[in-house]
Amino acid sequence: MRWRPFRHFDWNLRSCGRHGHVTYRPTEPELAERLCADTAVGETWRCLRCGTFVPGPPLGAGPADDAPIVLRGNALKDAFILRFLAVERGLRGLLLVALAYGIYRFDGSRHSLTRVFETYLPLLRPVADRLGVDLEATGPVRLIEKALNASHSTLLLVTVGVLAYGALELLEAVGLWLMERWGEYVAVVGTSIFIPLEVYEIVEGATWLKVVAFVLNVFAVVYIVWTKRLFGLLGGRAAFEAERHGTSLLEVERAALDPDLGHQHASPAVATTP
Repeated sequence: MRWRPFRHFDWNLRSCGRHGHVTYRPTEPELAERLCADTAVGETWRCLRCGTFVPGPPLGAGPADDAPIVLRGNALKDAFILRFLAVERGLRGLLLVALAYGIYRFDGSRHSLTRVFETYLPLLRPVADRLGVDLEATGPVRLIEKALNASHSTLLLVTVGVLAYGALELLEAVGLWLMERWGEYVAVVGTSIFIPLEVYEIVEGATWLKVVAFVLNVFAVVYIVWTKRLFGLLGGRAAFEAERHGTSLLEVERAALDPDLGHQHASPAVATTP
């Protein structure tokens, strides 16, 4: 048997537990009857997310076509993964913006840092010699030397480049968190551009951090393109919207009343509630 640690995990109940149930009374009598039940404690209405009958009046009412399309099942899992990626992109973007600011401040304090470097490097050399380490050949020392010898224009270009990359990561984070389709396209395109560079860095010198970042980025691209049907994949946006709308509890109940009517109303959602 295949090991599936989350096979009993109910994404619908998790979301209802955090955000509360979503109930709605459609104006269509037959459809409303399928969503309502009379009990000893009064009327109950079926939650559009988890399907549980909730005591009390519904939270909303109106035509079924105006009801919010509530994310259910796999759609909730997709939303969780997208927001996890959004947090990762947001943290990375903030670090890059901070790095850009650090490079900018370094350019203005280069002479002071040069004196510090020239003072403390000789003090560390005897310890490094005892350990058998060529201090001048280590990565950090070589990087500092390159930065100290770089021209002002070079550091300015690096600052602008790092800042632009950080802004792109923050834009991806916002789009993914809001689960907007434009954000998904920005995330896929923006991440794919840097994958060849990540491959080159791993070939030059692989570290566990580089490998983890590479795997996460490849996973993000493949997952978003496949599940969101970007670039026309698997029917494109129309098929994606039809799939999401088809999982709506209202559409399921409407199709049970009249399959032709349920198919006819399989259109993009009016609103989406996680």
